[in-house]
Amino acid sequence: MYKTIIVEDEQRIREALSIMLEMVAPEQIQIVAYAESVEEAVKLIDRLQPDLVFMDIMLQNGTGFDVLQQITFNSFHLIFTTAYEQHAINAFKYSAIDYLLKPIDPDELKTAIERISLLQERVLEKQQLNELQNNLSKSPDRIILPTQEAMYVVKLEQILRCETSGSYTTFFLTDGRKIMVSKPLKNYEDLLEPPMFFRVHQSHLINVNSIVSYSREGMVHMNDKSVVPISRGKKEQFFKLMKEEI
Repeated sequence: MYKTIIVEDEQRIREALSIMLEMVAPEQIQIVAYAESVEEAVKLIDRLQPDLVFMDIMLQNGTGFDVLQQITFNSFHLIFTTAYEQHAINAFKYSAIDYLLKPIDPDELKTAIERISLLQERVLEKQQLNELQNNLSKSPDRIILPTQEAMYVVKLEQILRCETSGSYTTFFLTDGRKIMVSKPLKNYEDLLEPPMFFRVHQSHLINVNSIVSYSREGMVHMNDKSVVPISRGKKEQFFKLMKEEI
């Protein structure tokens, strides 16, 4: 059972979220408090020490970031709720921070709760919040790659290629590092988009700027000396992209 605090300054949204939580996770969620302001949220989180917090980003007298900067207790799962549009949603994805888009969908809410039940770590890394704030203010140029060992902040230009195997993806970086994350490549395909990146194969996504050569037969030679196949269904789109880039 997760002791839960909802930080939201709109009453109708608080009530709707409460009802949905009772519907989708009645045996997992215990709502212990609601907060409408930054000050109230800080006091309740530090006093009640919840397991889970739903945090609205825009509050009447500040933001969810203000809350997170002022609390002393931070050992909880965090799910942002936001009405931001696609550019900002990508910022959450780049920062590896969980979120729900308003109006909240019950199925997505259930999935989010199931997802946190698989996580052991409850402390939100400050570098994640810093990256999120940075990404919300401009077009993201870095991505956070979470592993069991650490949170890696990687510049997009450092990503040479990605290779997926089952539910894992390995990022090959220009400095020779390899970072494996426990997410499939499809989770990153919307973030690593053309013209800088291109998914040439079901198992491979490459940085176009790191291509040394490619053949009509469908093989791409990368500057780390790796050779990546182009799937038959991707050839026409890939060659078209190459012509546009030249």
